[in-house]
Amino acid sequence: MKQSILPSVFLGILACWGVLPVTAEDRYQYFTWEITNGTIYPLGVPQQGILINGQFPGPTVEAITNDNILVNVINKLDEKFLITWSGIKQRRTSWQDGVLGTNCPIPPKSNWTYKFQVKDQIGTYTYFPSTKIHKAAGGFGGFNVAQRSVISIPYPAPDGEFTLLIGDWYKTNHKVLRRLLDAGRSLPYPDALLINGQKDAAVFTGEAGKTYKFRVSNVGMSTSFNFRIQGHLLKIIEVEGSHTIQESYDSLDVHVGQSVTVLVTLSGSISDYIIVASSRFTDPIVLTTTATLRYSGSNSKAQIPLPSGPATNDVEWSIKQARTIRLNLTANAARPNPQGSFHYGTIPVQRTLVLANSKAIINGKLRYAVNGISHINPNTPLKLADWFNIPGVFDLNTIKDVPSPQGTPAKLGTSVIGFTLHDFAEIIFQNNENYTQSWHMDGSSFYVVGYGNGLWIPDSRKTYNLVDGMTRHTVQVSQ
Repeated sequence: MKQSILPSVFLGILACWGVLPVTAEDRYQYFTWEITNGTIYPLGVPQQGILINGQFPGPTVEAITNDNILVNVINKLDEKFLITWSGIKQRRTSWQDGVLGTNCPIPPKSNWTYKFQVKDQIGTYTYFPSTKIHKAAGGFGGFNVAQRSVISIPYPAPDGEFTLLIGDWYKTNHKVLRRLLDAGRSLPYPDALLINGQKDAAVFTGEAGKTYKFRVSNVGMSTSFNFRIQGHLLKIIEVEGSHTIQESYDSLDVHVGQSVTVLVTLSGSISDYIIVASSRFTDPIVLTTTATLRYSGSNSKAQIPLPSGPATNDVEWSIKQARTIRLNLTANAARPNPQGSFHYGTIPVQRTLVLANSKAIINGKLRYAVNGISHINPNTPLKLADWFNIPGVFDLNTIKDVPSPQGTPAKLGTSVIGFTLHDFAEIIFQNNENYTQSWHMDGSSFYVVGYGNGLWIPDSRKTYNLVDGMTRHTVQVSQ
């Protein structure tokens, strides 16, 4: 049993309200998206998918820092639909976040216009459906935010860029998967991994000697993957909106919900090269998908065998790699905490939470819980209940700051943790299950300062990176 140790700024609802007024120079981008069902063939056989303007995956949003984004989503499905903008910081727009509690789902045959600003942000992000396991049928896409032209970047400008959406995939219809969960059963193993909605088919073409930016995101349901390119190094430059110290890797682990950006220089001979994504921590089942990096003018197929990655179940390898990804303190970037400082290690912590995930059988069904509470959404959205002080919707004493005593049965409840504006919190995510978990903070981010084995203890603070830990919106917590 392993856990991640994360003192982090818990400001997903509170401090993200502090934004400067929109100025006249900030660009507006308008989109109209029709959400429909359609037939797709990602594994060579027809299955029902969720399309955006007829596309699977959906269109990539290409924004620039401080752009105002307006997306009119027209729901033509036969059930409610909701999109979340993963990693986009919702400053004073938390009701645009696209998750239950802050956003109501869009009813069938109706529409909703999302309005938010990518204030002070750069980086690689995604969007995806957040309810009813719609994500298992599509409806996801890339969301890239480039720096303004007047702001320098801490690396030579690349000659082009590619967006890679990689994730696990099921042949089974998402409604069948949903019924399995509703019946209290676990999801089956996925059938494949896909790259941009394709298995072993995507092609990315570039010129020999030039350098390209690869934006890589895990849009899957539950499977981590290792990413690598035959004969080429991956120089990491950005993770979820923060510039990194620029280290080169043979391969990188990317966990569910995470995004990384790397530079790849086409320094080989003119040929085809294999891009590989393979599942992690799934032994004895190992899923692999490929794409092609093609040099312009290539008439040569990629050589075999495929480039190898780490051992499938080598958790320690993954943790050690994660520790090497650090914040570039010399690069320009928006300050990611309300105190206006990168010196997070010097800010006093007002509160410590230990959040432990677990699974349990409640009322005859498989449920998952945090600190003994398995969350249920009330009929009244939490955002409305909080704003209008509606009593009886949630209780701040339902979930505690530490796990329940061992042996305490889990129960249903509406989990809401209350904070005071500008509180600086230490949060420890404790994984008690035998598979890797992803923890995500919607609409905000946190500093990842440590990973460790076993149960967290106060002495674990001695191992924290209090200088150049990464700010992320999603962190893996190993099994």
